[in-house]
Amino acid sequence: MRLILIRHGETPSNVAGALDTARPGAPLTPLGHRQASALPAVLTTERIAAVHASPLVRTQLTAAPLATARGLDVVVSEGLEEVGAGSLEMHTSVESIDTYADTVAAWIGGDLDATMPGAENGRTFLGRYNAAVRDLTSRHPDDATVVAFSHGAAIRTFASMHGGPREERLLNTGAVVLEGSPTSGWKVAAWSRDPLGGPHLIDAGAVDPTGDPDPV
Repeated sequence: MRLILIRHGETPSNVAGALDTARPGAPLTPLGHRQASALPAVLTTERIAAVHASPLVRTQLTAAPLATARGLDVVVSEGLEEVGAGSLEMHTSVESIDTYADTVAAWIGGDLDATMPGAENGRTFLGRYNAAVRDLTSRHPDDATVVAFSHGAAIRTFASMHGGPREERLLNTGAVVLEGSPTSGWKVAAWSRDPLGGPHLIDAGAVDPTGDPDPV
């Protein structure tokens, strides 16, 4: 199976550097909508069987142009949401962003007992994300290509457990391609750190605390 995990388009919280992880979450900025609208043309060679998205508004808005272009529904999948910020929710301070980034980095480095203040530890996060991937991929044949729209820190953490780089960024509408299955194991086949539509869709001024391993 080919699983393409795509980060959502830009939101006002990404621009402001706010740790926005709770439901329903922020909508897309005008740039975020352009990033989303660029995806169907970029993915024309992919034979996509299904389009999934997390329960947050921004992933579903990002998924919509691709799903519409392919005549598919956006399937909302529990468990694909962002690493929860807990007591740091909507904080913008350097200290809060550092704490969030350091906790995610600890998980990626193998310390799954590290706990986000007021939220989950690495084992809990991976448990629910693995369950979400297992559920959505189980609905499709082994040779299918499935696209799932998720979040920066969540995708980076999950992909790092399957051979992905530990210190790589994942900008809005960047993507990670994994091949395999939950039973045979996943292998990272490609990592596109920039927007799939091209570098002209990068917002160089955004703080983006969840997509960057070293945002400040």
